[in-house]
Amino acid sequence: MEQVSCRSCGTCVLVEKFSPQHTSVQWNKAAVAACTELSTTGLKSHTCHALRDSIDAAVAAGELPDSTRDVDVRTRGRTLP
Repeated sequence: MEQVSCRSCGTCVLVEKFSPQHTSVQWNKAAVAACTELSTTGLKSHTCHALRDSIDAAVAAGELPDSTRDVDVRTRGRTLP
């Protein structure tokens, strides 16, 4: 996961991009509290539009590449019997 900062309020979250349609964003309590859009609604809205724009800009600039993780996330790379 890569750190991405919102260009609007500066909130920093961890982001992993799996495809153009699939983005994983890891929020923590400090980031939710600092986000000007989520601080009033909490995670009920599930997204911050300004952060989404910042993530899209990071992808366009080549700062956030698609993940090349090749292990099964459910098993965290462990082989099951």
